[in-house]
Order: sequence, then C-alpha cells, then structure tokens
Amino acid sequence: QKKSKKSSETLTFKRPEGMHREVYALLYSDKKDAPPLLPSDTTQGYRTVKAKLGSKKVRPWKWMPFTNPARKDGAMFYHWRRAAEEGKDYPFARFNKTVQVPVYSEQEYQMYLHDDAWTKAETDHLFDLARRFDLRFVVIHDRYDHQQFKKRSVEDLKERYYHICAKLANIRAAPGTDLKIPVFDAGHERRRKEQLERLYNRTPEQVAEEEYLIQELRKIETRKKEREKRTQDLQKLITAADTTTEQRRAERKAPKKKLPQKKETEKPAVPETAGIKFPDFKSAGVTLRSQRMKLPSSVGQKKIKALEQMLMELGVDLNPMPTEEIVQMFNELRSDLVLLYELKQAFANCEYELQMLRHRYEALAKAGSIGPLSAEGTHPDGQAGLGIEESKGDAKDQIIDVVGAPLTPNSVRRKVVGAEQGALRSPTQMP
Repeated sequence: QKKSKKSSETLTFKRPEGMHREVYALLYSDKKDAPPLLPSDTTQGYRTVKAKLGSKKVRPWKWMPFTNPARKDGAMFYHWRRAAEEGKDYPFARFNKTVQVPVYSEQEYQMYLHDDAWTKAETDHLFDLARRFDLRFVVIHDRYDHQQFKKRSVEDLKERYYHICAKLANIRAAPGTDLKIPVFDAGHERRRKEQLERLYNRTPEQVAEEEYLIQELRKIETRKKEREKRTQDLQKLITAADTTTEQRRAERKAPKKKLPQKKETEKPAVPETAGIKFPDFKSAGVTLRSQRMKLPSSVGQKKIKALEQMLMELGVDLNPMPTEEIVQMFNELRSDLVLLYELKQAFANCEYELQMLRHRYEALAKAGSIGPLSAEGTHPDGQAGLGIEESKGDAKDQIIDVVGAPLTPNSVRRKVVGAEQGALRSPTQMP
C-alpha cells in the first residue's frame, strides 16, 4: 500500500521580525494569498470613491457686505459668499422669531384696560419692555423703572401683562370663534416660589430628619401590606374551615341510598378539601389506591413533618391499608389536620403581633407621649388604645419601631401548639 503524499505547493511566508501577529494577519486574504509586493487598485470589493478634481471650474467666492434683518441699527458686516448669491437676503434671518406683543389704543385702554393700581404710563412702559426683551420677565423686572413707578415683582408684571392680553383677545375676537386665552395664576406662582425658597433654606438636620421619616413611612407601609395579606389568608382559612364543617354535616345527615352492584365498583368522587387538594385520577388505565394517598407537591416539607407528628400523636398509622373507604377518610383527616396546622400558625402570628403592640404601647406610655390605657383598651378621651400620636424627638425611635418584644413567634407557637395537641389526644376530639 502506497501512502498518498500531499503536495505541499502552497507558499509559506515567515512573519518579519518586529511585526505584530495581528498586523501580519491583515496582509492575507481569505484565500491565503501571498501579500502583494506593490499596491494595486482593483474594481473588486468595497473601496472609497476618490474625488475627481479638475473636471469643473470652481465657483467663485466674493468678499461682500451684508446686513442682519434682526438688527434695527443698520449695522453693516462683511463675509465671504458665493458670487451667485450676491444681493440675496441673509440666510440665517429666518431663525429670527419675535413675539407678537399686542398694541392697544387710547379708547380701548379707557374702556376695558383701566386699573386703579396701574397708570397708563406704567402700563405703556411694561409693554415697551415686553417688546424689547421678548417677554423675558426676569430681564424686564431688572430693567423696570422702579424709581419713577411703583416697585413691582415679577408676578405682578406677568399678571398685568396676561390680564391685558386676555381682555384684548376677548374684545377683538369674532363671535363663535374658539379662543386660546393665556391665563396666569399669580397666587399659585407666589406660593410655589415660597415653597421652593423654604425647600432650599432647609438645614442639614431637617434634611436628615425628612429622609429618616420617609424611610420609616416605607417600613410602616410595608408592615401594613403584610398585615393585610395575613388577614386575608386568615379569613380564607376560617372560611375554608367553616365550609368543610358544613359539608361534613350535610354528608352525615343525607340518607344513604342503596346503589346497584354495578355502580358500587365505580370509584367514588373524592370531595375537594380545603386543606389539601388531592389530584383526581380520571385517566384511562389501572391505578393504585395507594397512589391517591400520596401528598401533592404543593405541600411543603415543614407541613409534611408536622402532619406526620400529629398523626403519630393521634395513633393513626402513616401507611394504612388502602381500601376505598380508608383512602377517602385518611385523605379527609390529613386535610383537616393541615387546615388546623395553618390555623395554629395564623393564631400564633396574631398573638405575636398583639404582644408587639402591647410592648410598643408600654414604651410609648413610659415616654409620656400618650395617656394611660383603660380597662376596655381605650384612652380616657375615647380614642383607641393602640392609636399612636406624634411624639417628641427623644422618643421617636421607640414610637416608630421597637426592636425587643416579650414573646417571639416560636415561643407563642410552642405554647399554642402544646395546648391544642393536648386537646387532640382526647378521643372525643378525634374526627
């Protein structure tokens, strides 16, 4: 067998010394051709089109004078411009936009625009400055003649100007036309500036206090949302417990009818329980009864361990014989126990919150920010006992948040669970 020898006809070039590898790689194309020895200009591929100079005559430019229509003093300026554009208007004059300030006559002023607080000379001076400075009222207020006329604020000047504009627009408008009358609220502008001045004049202590209060307000809102959510969950548990109890009573009172033997072999429908929702096996094929006793994945490990402990305390086998009646009763028992466990947790949380509120109220009472609590849980003035008023700066930390508490949720839960598990051991309480 002869080995086929590959022909090494490809030319190899060595990278020159001192040249970087990336720069040397740019010398090759995709076909790994040899680098060109001389620069070449081909029509293949992308390349920038070079400007072709000398094909046409250059347009002549001329140093010529021009005037700016935006200026009223007739100043003459010079610049280079194409000879073909000689005599045309200045191209940037179209950007000169002026505000159309209304003009009123003597008769209109005496009939509609007269004001006891303003003279006609002062009003004419205001409108003259408005035309000169294009309604820049800060500049108008700076150039206003406060020696000859009464001293006015920027809001007073704006209010007088826009009041006259609105009056003239109503007078000169044709009947039936939709007018866009400018309105200026001087009182709102004064209050806005006053509030802005107060905001900028705050001390660093006031800024820090405001930030602290904002953070505490966010904490209070978060605790309020959590409390509302726990209240809704507790209400759902109570409703589920009541519904389950009523269903069991209705099932016990309903008369049991004898069914034909053919229907006895059918699987009875498992009632939808409130504590655990066991899946229904309605698919075709053979299923085991023990499969219906498995807890769904929605039940957490903590609930499963608590459920096994409660079943052991009741003396119930964790894996009973899976007959039809035992499967149904065992699932109902576990569902009721899970519901009971959830109610215990909700009760322990409520007890913990109550202890926290009591502890906080005692701290407030010691600080002297609220009055004593009566036997019925109300203040002597009729307010609720847990209503918190604003306190002084010394007791601010105690009012908004209290770190310590006499009882923790675990200690309360252990007490409650121990008491109720003792009640569950009695045979009369077994479901």
